[in-house]
Amino acid sequence: MESSREFNFNAAVLELSRNKFVASPSVEELDSLKKSEIVKVAKHYGIEFQPLMRKDEIKRYVLEYLVDESVLPSTVLETAITVPTDNTFELKRLEIEMNKEIRLKEMEREREREEREMQKEKEEREMQREKEEREMQREKEREKEEREERERREEKAREHEFRLKQLELGVIKGSDPKIGLDTGGFDVSKHVKFVPKFQEDNVEKFFNHFEKLGEQLKWPRDKWSILIQSNFTGKAQEVYSALSIEDSMDYDKVKKAILQAYELVPEAYRQKFRKYRKAGYTNIRRVCLSKRKAFR
Repeated sequence: MESSREFNFNAAVLELSRNKFVASPSVEELDSLKKSEIVKVAKHYGIEFQPLMRKDEIKRYVLEYLVDESVLPSTVLETAITVPTDNTFELKRLEIEMNKEIRLKEMEREREREEREMQKEKEEREMQREKEEREMQREKEREKEEREERERREEKAREHEFRLKQLELGVIKGSDPKIGLDTGGFDVSKHVKFVPKFQEDNVEKFFNHFEKLGEQLKWPRDKWSILIQSNFTGKAQEVYSALSIEDSMDYDKVKKAILQAYELVPEAYRQKFRKYRKAGYTNIRRVCLSKRKAFR
């Protein structure tokens, strides 16, 4: 019974509000009405509308009707809430979907770009790894070749040293069938101490000194190569070790090979002569004597 009285009271209030608006239409009064009241107002004026339309849409129809009837000024439509039509919502929906699709495509392009960059980095790393492996392999092969070459030189040097030690100690007597050497009773070990010290910075002077001693001490020329090799050092020792046994027993061939190694050949002499300059403290006579001594 109590709820029935409350319902009747509310209905009376609604009816009063609707009647108040009809009696004195205004935007403010229309805004204060509920949807059910606005529906009754629209029916009161005979305005056609769809029952499922929203409150704002029905209110817009009421305002347009009252403006057309000159009950309200047209300015109320400018301040009234713009109700989006079905087309507006459809466009909005399409815009949202389009933006979503654009974002998805951008994300897909970004993902593809990252994959390409990752693939490129992977290929670059692989190429760098292969390059390093090739370099390591070349380095190993180079080290192997150098090691084998060094071993060959060392083996050859040992053979020479052993052979020459035999000759110096007089182990080999008479004729050697391999190199045709006839010691003739000459004791190399007794004369080797007279061989001058080898100087890499003045190779020509060393040979001149050695040859003078050989002539003065009457050393057999075919023993000169045995005597001179005992004092070789540095590059000269390497060159001598690289010679064959036959060539190592020939003094002239030994001398030629070592002079070539130190670039003491005719062309080198010509270059040395052209570059020879007078020192500040010397006179012309001394320069001429120095050149004569250096290039004789």
